[in-house]
Amino acid sequence: MSDLVAKTAIDRRLAGIVQPVIEGLGFELVRVRLMGGRTPTLQIMADRPGGGIVVDDCARISTAVSAVLDVEDPIEDNYSLEVSSPGIDRPLTRLKDFEDWAHYEARVETTELINGRRRFKGMLRGTEGDEILIEIEEAGAPLTIGLKFDWLSDAKLILTEALIAEMLHQRKAGELDDETEFDEIDHSVGEDEAEDGLDAPETRH
Repeated sequence: MSDLVAKTAIDRRLAGIVQPVIEGLGFELVRVRLMGGRTPTLQIMADRPGGGIVVDDCARISTAVSAVLDVEDPIEDNYSLEVSSPGIDRPLTRLKDFEDWAHYEARVETTELINGRRRFKGMLRGTEGDEILIEIEEAGAPLTIGLKFDWLSDAKLILTEALIAEMLHQRKAGELDDETEFDEIDHSVGEDEAEDGLDAPETRH
């Protein structure tokens, strides 16, 4: 399990529980985060292999994940469950993401200093072995460097015209719903489920 998918010990435990369920439905787990607050929020990002997750997919995942979390009960306090798509300027959490999104711009951060820096911005150029390749500007000229995937602490696509154009192309091809429809799914449970549908956050016990 990549630290970019699940960073903390509780995130990794949760990922271990929900990943088989999500994959069993034919989707991929992109990221898991348990966010603090008065009522903690469990945020799960999922996608369809090749992209194209829609609102009904998120609802199916939410229902299935809720069932297994009720059984495993890994979180002591009440919490809200949110299932969403990765969005347009998506986080890059798996080595294959850097191959899938080659030729798009990204911001990458490393855990340690690499040649005096931790932050890199540039065009993704795929992968080579266990390294991600990114083309950066160095002394006014493009330079492609390799960063070991294990060095990364964070990575995310940059919202550019090219990226937006690709998303629009996918939507016109019928691969994606409108972004506002599936970016965040709140699934209500309990006695009022039939009335509330997807309108309120799901609070788990």
